[in-house]
Amino acid sequence: MAEETFQITSKSEGMKSNIEAGKHSITVDEPASMGGTDQGADPLSTLLGSLAGCETVIANMVAKEIDFDLQDISFDIKGSLDPRGLMGTEGVRPYFQTVEIHAKVNTSESQERVQELQRITDERCPVYTTLAAADVKLTANWEKA
Repeated sequence: MAEETFQITSKSEGMKSNIEAGKHSITVDEPASMGGTDQGADPLSTLLGSLAGCETVIANMVAKEIDFDLQDISFDIKGSLDPRGLMGTEGVRPYFQTVEIHAKVNTSESQERVQELQRITDERCPVYTTLAAADVKLTANWEKA
């Protein structure tokens, strides 16, 4: 299979970014307290949303491959970082230190099968594995809904 390329374009209005991804538009901004106009989610929340979206896509692909009854999946994801890093403090990394992933899987399958789905999904999810490669401490808990 050939390598695939993903591309977006972005135009800024102050802190707000108007992003085009193919025929889709995304607005990323900061709240007023950070100097933005609060017209979109902040970039870090958007990253966590990308993680949830990517895990959802990969879980659905894997479920078909392993004949898993995936009716739906929902995520509650929290990331934490030391804001001194993005403010320029030397020696403090400006990205997430930890990300906690809680998934509720609506299925007729056993908890053991849910864990199998999670393991394979986490191994193949590009966003999850990118965070892992950046040495973000990832804690994931998937359970039957």
